[in-house]
Amino acid sequence: MARHEEFMRAALKLARKGLGMTSPNPSVGAVIVRNGRVVSSGWHRKAGLPHAEIEALSGTPEGLKDAVMYVTLEPCCHHGRTPPCTEALKRSGIGKVVIGALDPNPQVSGKGAGALKRAGIEVVSGVLEEECMAVNEAYRSYIRRRTPFVTLKLASSLDGRIATSTGESRWITGPPARKRVHSLRSLSDAVMVGKRTVERDDPELSVRLARGKDPVRVVLDSALLTPASARVYGGVRDGKARLVFFVTSRASSSRVKKARENGAEVIRVAASGKGVSVRSVLRELGKREITSVLVEGGGELAASLIGAGLVDKYVLFYGPVIIGGDGKPSVASIGVKGLGKAPRLERVVARALGNGVVVEGYPAGKEG
Repeated sequence: MARHEEFMRAALKLARKGLGMTSPNPSVGAVIVRNGRVVSSGWHRKAGLPHAEIEALSGTPEGLKDAVMYVTLEPCCHHGRTPPCTEALKRSGIGKVVIGALDPNPQVSGKGAGALKRAGIEVVSGVLEEECMAVNEAYRSYIRRRTPFVTLKLASSLDGRIATSTGESRWITGPPARKRVHSLRSLSDAVMVGKRTVERDDPELSVRLARGKDPVRVVLDSALLTPASARVYGGVRDGKARLVFFVTSRASSSRVKKARENGAEVIRVAASGKGVSVRSVLRELGKREITSVLVEGGGELAASLIGAGLVDKYVLFYGPVIIGGDGKPSVASIGVKGLGKAPRLERVVARALGNGVVVEGYPAGKEG
């Protein structure tokens, strides 16, 4: 089992290379081992390109009866954008396949492993299962619910303020935190903010890293008051970036027309209170195969998501500064009257990041 785990960790390392690029498919890595040595490897690089198993098989010689493939997720057995990986494995003559985790997709789950067994291939599953599923937490969540996995990112002072009383917020956190945020964006299908964040910070919501793709920019703006000069429009007019506004009946047809002329997509959804219904927004994004959303602000949007139980993961950045009670809170009122009713986190990890701290955790008791 120790060698199984060693080679599965090598496959996991490859799987992580595909994060942010394979949606709506999972990120998968595979290695082929012969006589205790890795002879070929591969990972799923992008949706529509060959899967990890095919990449690994393409680099091996014929005659794999004595070889073992380690793959982080169960090989697919259905036709999608690419042919079934199980068929390629059967044709390869490989003698054994070790699977990290079964695919939660009902089209595959257990069926891929079953197809290999029926073909006479020895199958072992459940090796580093939790780690293999953690790589694809957004994919697993999306397959089950058909709505995006929601990561709420908040950047605040040590006392939980995102801005001073005058609205000043740059920069509460330091360069290491901002670099980490760009990494989070590159791993997400979409990044979401509310209209007030656009007004206050005028963010571009792009990824400024040497490597990494820009996510879809999503703005919740019930009346569609975001001006065409806002930085979220950067790269949209020439087709280099995608911008989606979610609006309600408050948005005039002339504003909708103007936004569309400037390259944005505009989607009308139901209203909730003074803004848009976040549940409706997530359902619409799910229909468009957006599997993961990074929510970056502000306090009202954060409160709406937390109050509705829609947050799947928290990433909280704390800068080394104290603003005080007259500053703007990172989360608006969620109606908590007693600590017993307050949302709690589990699987919490905290670590230093520059002079600040980043805390990651998951809502207690919520299934993925």
